[in-house]
Amino acid sequence: MVPERWSERDAYEAYMGRWSRRVAPLFLRWLAAPMRQRWVDVGCGTGALSGTVLDTAAPVAVTGFDRSAEFVTAAAERVADPRVRFQVGDATALPMGDGEVDVAVSGLALNFVSDPSRAVAEMARVTAAGGTVAAYVWDYGEGMEMLRYFWSAATKIDPAAPDELDRFAAVCRPDRLRTLWNQAGLTGVTVDAVSTATTFTGFDDFWTPFLGGQGPAPGFVARLEPTDRNRLRDLLRSRLPVAPDGSIRLTARAWTVRGAAG
Repeated sequence: MVPERWSERDAYEAYMGRWSRRVAPLFLRWLAAPMRQRWVDVGCGTGALSGTVLDTAAPVAVTGFDRSAEFVTAAAERVADPRVRFQVGDATALPMGDGEVDVAVSGLALNFVSDPSRAVAEMARVTAAGGTVAAYVWDYGEGMEMLRYFWSAATKIDPAAPDELDRFAAVCRPDRLRTLWNQAGLTGVTVDAVSTATTFTGFDDFWTPFLGGQGPAPGFVARLEPTDRNRLRDLLRSRLPVAPDGSIRLTARAWTVRGAAG
């Protein structure tokens, strides 16, 4: 059995990183945090959100934490700025003091944390009174069309396929995000959504990233026998909406949430 992995930077970039970089600016525009703040990026991955904070929010400092040492290294290589530092860290036990930052954010990571409620509580703890705690997660139910097409086809190949909609329902829904923020003692909680286009140049551009083993869907593909993998590929090819130029134009929606620290 091939384990789910979040470590190989290039495979992650092809599969999800490129879309992370598109949604990060939309999230920050929605967040509208003040300039000249101290930020922490929890579950920073390869630096998509941290880099966008540096580009658009004029922060005093940004600290990014991720449990993957390889992702931390990739983030440091991609985001070269004296205001930022990346380090390996656990979202449920952040190595920071109380009230050390003004803005705590997490992008597309909260659903992968072992204890999301503890992670949100930690984000609230390290945020100064009146500061902002915010996050965004993919809408696995309807809004992440790339994965909806994938899992709909996958369950035809294997009815027991572990659809991310089921796995992440406890986190990736507006009501659950609101509950997590309220339980952490955050006030003025707001839940919304942002969307971006996910356009693939052709079927290979869509399919190849699923062969990289990074995340639940590629992990599922890696566990399939070659015959079933080919069946899944062909079923997806027959179902995806292909434009006259061969491109596949889908959309990706993320749920956003924010609240104020007490």
